[in-house]
Amino acid sequence: MARHRIRSLVGVTAVTGLVALTGCGDAEQGGTATAAARSINVIMTDNPQMKDLAELVDEHFTKKTGIKVNLTLAGEADVREKITQDVATQSGVYDVATIGAYEAPIWASRGWLHELSSTTEGDAAYDAGDLLAPMVQSLTGSDGKLYAVPFYGESSMLMYRKDVFAAEGLRMPERPTWRQVADLAAKADGSRPGMKGICLRGLPSWGQVFAPMTTVVNTFGGTWFDEDWKARVNSPAFVEAAEFYVDLVRAHGQPDPAEAGFAECLEAMGGGKVAMWYDATSAAGLLEDGSTSRVVGKVGYVYAPVERTKSSGWLWTWALSVPSASKNTEDAATFVKWATGKEYERLVGETLGWSRVPSGKRASTYSLPEYRQASAAFGDITLKAIQEADPVNPGLQPRPAAGIQFVAIPEFADLATRISHNLADAFEGTTTVRAVLNQGQSMASEVALIHRSS
Repeated sequence: MARHRIRSLVGVTAVTGLVALTGCGDAEQGGTATAAARSINVIMTDNPQMKDLAELVDEHFTKKTGIKVNLTLAGEADVREKITQDVATQSGVYDVATIGAYEAPIWASRGWLHELSSTTEGDAAYDAGDLLAPMVQSLTGSDGKLYAVPFYGESSMLMYRKDVFAAEGLRMPERPTWRQVADLAAKADGSRPGMKGICLRGLPSWGQVFAPMTTVVNTFGGTWFDEDWKARVNSPAFVEAAEFYVDLVRAHGQPDPAEAGFAECLEAMGGGKVAMWYDATSAAGLLEDGSTSRVVGKVGYVYAPVERTKSSGWLWTWALSVPSASKNTEDAATFVKWATGKEYERLVGETLGWSRVPSGKRASTYSLPEYRQASAAFGDITLKAIQEADPVNPGLQPRPAAGIQFVAIPEFADLATRISHNLADAFEGTTTVRAVLNQGQSMASEVALIHRSS
């Protein structure tokens, strides 16, 4: 397993290779104090929705407010490590940081984030009451205050090529089981030259491979920990689910699965290289964007596959937070409200296309005529999947902590990431899933002991 270097993503190890957008400045050179009279440093994942923001921020935010945005975009793992380094050490490099439903409550409890309720509530134009309740709850601290604001939200769904299925005489249920998905993947595999049956994330990182895989574990009856804080990583149900996932990808999935995360599967599905893809609901709008996708109008959308549960979709939001060490909190809050407001959604729709709206966070989005037309194939199912997601009871047994595709404890990110690097070898066939999970059980038991003792 030496080829896959294990790296902690929750430590404060320095990260290199972050790519700052040309013309947007360097957040680490000089900090906020030596920047323009009014400027903020913002760090975000390099997802398509964030790249859209980078395209719009100068013309539609800076020119109107006078606040220069030094924007840094980078891959998910690098961004997470860089942000953790900054907030944990209270360095104050970043004024706005992209975090998710996993980090927000934990970091709020440590005093690392400014509360944003006082900024968003009471502003009629912003309309905080329009934010979807599941997203707000996932970003709320134990004191009932909001510590990050959703930029976009998502659950998970199965996406499939309607035209390929029709040509092959295949039928996709609205709520398929994973066994049905495996059968369909086998039949769709090779149905067109170079086409594989399915794409599933295999890229190491807790937020990559273990996001979809943990939902499979849940619906197969497994869990990371039981309610008594006993590790269950090598339990029969967990092993069954993980073996199913890895075997499915190895048999009918994309080449080099350990190199494929969200972006790679998006490219494969949007490029017509795979017949199915299970991933975030936010991907649907990207697949229906004619400027980048070759499969516009050819994709069908159904609920996340299940096995022993009624539903299995995850709940996630990429959200904007203001670290407590920021020296520019007022301007940072102004940016957060602009990027998460109703008018920003309309700006994206009118400027870049309605399928590219960063949705999944506001109820009003789903009543906009332009967005309803653009999202006709996936809008309703996306909203229902978000509403169905249950972070408290996502499986068949009580849990000691909330979370669907993660466990809401500080140690989870490091634990799952370490296991995921070993799992990459199982995708390559150089070790077995069971061997990886037996080793993971020892790691998880150490984490469980911390919580049993607390």
